[in-house]
Amino acid sequence: MDTKSPDAFRTISEVAEDLDIPQHVLRFWETRFPQIKPLKRGGGRRYYRPDDVALLKGIRRLLYGEGYTIKGLQRILKEQGPRHVQAIGRGAPIGAPPDAAKARDGAAAHPAPPGRAPVPPGLDDITLLTAVLAELGECKRILDRALQPPAELA
Repeated sequence: MDTKSPDAFRTISEVAEDLDIPQHVLRFWETRFPQIKPLKRGGGRRYYRPDDVALLKGIRRLLYGEGYTIKGLQRILKEQGPRHVQAIGRGAPIGAPPDAAKARDGAAAHPAPPGRAPVPPGLDDITLLTAVLAELGECKRILDRALQPPAELA
């Protein structure tokens, strides 16, 4: 794709190769996201404009890189518009919407258990899982101690 002008139209095979996804995924996305509208020429050949490619890159980044669901991404496209997702496809940072859980899953976030602080926004999964694993290890240590037979009084 480096030989073409940045403003040139791309074929489905070029876009699929650039995004490293199969062509059938692009065709599937067209059925789920009406904002994807490539030009169709004779024989049904698709030609993607630069804005189409940016939108597809944004969709790919949100679905595969950020873990959004199709339903969550449909909501983002509806509420924030395709230009927002195109900007993400062009490398703009992804700002967490106020209702990040709603945008991702279409459902409300689980409230923090009583006595627990909520998870800070922006905390990545590995950091969170590491903290949970350490806490579970501490719980196991406490349980092991509690289950030990009491020492005989001498």
